[in-house]
Amino acid sequence: MFLEPQLNSYPHKPQSGWIEVVCGSMFSGKTEELIRRVKRAVIAQQKIQIFKPGMDTRYHESDVVSHNKNKLLSKAVNSAKEIMDHCRECDVIAIDEAQFFDAEIVPVCIQLANNGKRVIVCGLDMDFEGKAFGRMPEMMAIAEFVTKLHAICAQCGDVASYSYRLVDSQDKVLLGETNEYEARCRKCFYEEKKQEEKDHEAIIAQLGSRK
Repeated sequence: MFLEPQLNSYPHKPQSGWIEVVCGSMFSGKTEELIRRVKRAVIAQQKIQIFKPGMDTRYHESDVVSHNKNKLLSKAVNSAKEIMDHCRECDVIAIDEAQFFDAEIVPVCIQLANNGKRVIVCGLDMDFEGKAFGRMPEMMAIAEFVTKLHAICAQCGDVASYSYRLVDSQDKVLLGETNEYEARCRKCFYEEKKQEEKDHEAIIAQLGSRK
């Protein structure tokens, strides 16, 4: 279990800021972990502000809500730079679904940490194709602390790190739940991808034979 570091061990020094990243596949408990850390900060009587991308309205227009329906009040913003306008008096800034933010999310988090803030960033590290998602790789590189969570493979019950898309869409961003995505282990994810390629080639060949 992640325990908050005490980076201000010397009373004469200003509060040091840092960045924490919580990442993983869908259904791995990322938002649950973000909520847990925020609640601990609340107990510590710290000033907190939570942010989410305005496009994510799956469960609520503004609240951060986990798949288990746990939720916390947050502020929906349409750009990373907006975050800077709403957290000047905060000790802790939590950002959910960071992969959906624009490229400015990285310099914004760096600036917040440099200003002595504790920044908790939560998001998918890979998209439905198993490729790096948004600015998450860069965020993980600059963070002091990275926690990668895992789900359970819906096919075999093994440890899952991939988000497999169940619907026929090639859009990079497709907000969804259990009817659109499944958590998959490496083996089940890539076996399905290979089958998709074979099915696609068969359709192309069939269409070609009709000409």
